[in-house]
Amino acid sequence: MKKWNKPLLLYFTFHLFLLGCQSEQPAAKEEEVQVRTPVTVTSITIAPLAEYIELNATSAFLQKSIIKANTNGYIQAVNTRIGQYVKSGQSLFLVKTKESSSIGNSISLLDSTLHFSGLNNIPANTMGYITELNHQNGDYIQDGDQLAVISNQESFAFLLNLPYELKPYLSLNMKIDLLLPDGVKLQGSVSSVMPSMDAATQTQPILIRISSKAPIPENLVAKVHFIKSYRDRAMILPKAAILTDEAQSNTWVMRMIDTVTAVKVIVQKGITVNDRVEIISPKFLATDKILVSGNFGLPDTAKVIVIKDNP
Repeated sequence: MKKWNKPLLLYFTFHLFLLGCQSEQPAAKEEEVQVRTPVTVTSITIAPLAEYIELNATSAFLQKSIIKANTNGYIQAVNTRIGQYVKSGQSLFLVKTKESSSIGNSISLLDSTLHFSGLNNIPANTMGYITELNHQNGDYIQDGDQLAVISNQESFAFLLNLPYELKPYLSLNMKIDLLLPDGVKLQGSVSSVMPSMDAATQTQPILIRISSKAPIPENLVAKVHFIKSYRDRAMILPKAAILTDEAQSNTWVMRMIDTVTAVKVIVQKGITVNDRVEIISPKFLATDKILVSGNFGLPDTAKVIVIKDNP
């Protein structure tokens, strides 16, 4: 049997004694650091909300009166001009009949008391604007010739070509606003629905009357905000508060359940107008705080720190 070297044996024995005497020290636990995401929050707003479709409406005079000659003769005076507004009964033309041009002087020589002039006055038969003027001084005209055209002011309206699929929403738009290219806004009301369709575009003309008496040219295109959906009391959140997955099959918000914790709440959206979104369900309280920034990428339950409370 091999004998151990005595000094070496003493060395190992001493070290084993020291190890046995050492007291066990517990491993220091690493202090766990809690990460909180900085966020801003907002609350539900209750307000009317409407979804609009922008359409075009074109101004038009629906009735135009034709001024015609009622005798053969020569025009002695034209008392109007293109674009002039005339009233009903206002003198437009003076016509000297063909017969008076031939025998008028002879009659005056025979009897000066007759004061025979042979002039025939042709007045306006309605009020409106002169949009056509077909003759001038000295022209020879025959009975029935067209002398001028008056666009009847009372027939002025805007025609809105409404796509037929939007007709179910017409009841929401009996009162309607029209925005002119110069920024002027006019109040209008639907007067009637024309019983015809445009075969190519499948649109139906809608007649919109306005209360303004300001002169508006024909064929002016105005923009109309046509209401497609309307809610009198909608729960509204900013669009930034709404989150969705890549397939856009789920929509949710992050709601605070205490001062430091936000949880995921599935919501159903309604009308979206610009940066405002209607929430149909669930019903939130006015005191509920919804994350509006810092909410992207948070888990279903997240620890947060509120840095700003948006009204």
